Amino acid sequence: MNDTSKTAGAAATQTLTVTDNVTGKTLELPVRQGTEGPRVADIRRLYSDLGMFTYDPGFTATGSCESKITYIDGDEGVLLHRGYAIEDLAEHSDFLEVCFLLLYGHLPDRAEKEDFEQTITMHTMVHEQMRTFFSGFRRDAHPMAIMVGVVGAMSAFYHDSTDIDDPYQRMVASHRLIAKMPTIAAMAYKYSIGQPFMYPRNDLRYAENFLHMTFNVPCADLRVSPVLARAMDRIFILHADHEQNASTSTVRLAGSSGANPFACIAAGIASLWGPAHGGANEAVLNMLREIGSKDRIPEFLKRARDKDDPFRLMGFGHRVYKNYDPRAAVLKDSTDSVLDELGVRNEPLLELALELERIAREDEYFQKRKLFPNVDFYSGILLQAMGFPTSMFTVLFALARTVGWIAQWKEMIEDPVQKIGRPRQLYTGEARRPFVPLGAR
Repeated sequence: MNDTSKTAGAAATQTLTVTDNVTGKTLELPVRQGTEGPRVADIRRLYSDLGMFTYDPGFTATGSCESKITYIDGDEGVLLHRGYAIEDLAEHSDFLEVCFLLLYGHLPDRAEKEDFEQTITMHTMVHEQMRTFFSGFRRDAHPMAIMVGVVGAMSAFYHDSTDIDDPYQRMVASHRLIAKMPTIAAMAYKYSIGQPFMYPRNDLRYAENFLHMTFNVPCADLRVSPVLARAMDRIFILHADHEQNASTSTVRLAGSSGANPFACIAAGIASLWGPAHGGANEAVLNMLREIGSKDRIPEFLKRARDKDDPFRLMGFGHRVYKNYDPRAAVLKDSTDSVLDELGVRNEPLLELALELERIAREDEYFQKRKLFPNVDFYSGILLQAMGFPTSMFTVLFALARTVGWIAQWKEMIEDPVQKIGRPRQLYTGEARRPFVPLGAR
């Protein structure tokens, strides 16, 4: 393969020359350069001209779409939403402002922000008949199972926002999903513990309202701590979008068939449920409990270095980031604030986590492999301190990621070159063979 540049008039076009050593055929593939990140070879003509596909398990070296929403530089530890650094957004914005940014491409002015907040607030209630939908689940059902079912069922309740070809209906569906997801998540939690549902309140802000619906009860409507509300808001911001991850790709793939937005988001929730994706912070807590005490850290680090030992150091390293996860530093600050607010500064799991981080970051093995703490390392400790059971961790992830899924879905629907997703395969099964009748086998 040769990388060349050709000049056509005033414009320079890069191409990648591919030569098939079997047939002797050559093909020049266009090379595209985004505003950030590596160059991309456009391989769409590879099959039609050379009769071959690429083989890329997990699509780790394949660009499935063009997007203007989120950019990640894993080597430098950079996460940008529409060009804005995640650290700046977490410090200076609130979640609904980030939602507006992801959906519409720019930070809102004061009037736009107030109008958007009003719209979301007015959509937070769910159809009253959806309350009875919950009673169809067993009381011990996992909240994520409830989320998949209830969100998918929204298409049966909101028929006026399922036409994906109508820009207005797409907007209404987007706003409804962002607004109602906290209500549905809180209802899933309340159902699991046998408490009555709490209706949303229009006088509360987004994260504050979610905490109210989750932890308050009708007989004692307590004030939500501003510190906890701000920490919850930051958690939502940090999980709002993360480029073409497994669940986002699932939403895009489902949406490419023309499925309604509620079905697409339900598919994303199902994908997120996996322990290698949204369930990683729960795995961190389980790992810390397994380690148990600071004096056992060296033992478990030794096990983590042993490739033949199934133990893995959860919360360290990332599929994309080969540097410190920029979200982890923000979340660590929020964890400190929450523990101070709750008076649990000497939380044993947090002390164990901090010591594990310190030792691991000084260890040559982990330094060489750039295994730094990621966002999941702290989020589990923080959420547990705030009173969430581990079964709710992935639900909160889904709640926050809904806006990213919706923004990506909306971008895909409006992309004129988008097609139904249809990955190819490297077939390694049996070649064609004659059918043998049952009596002759």
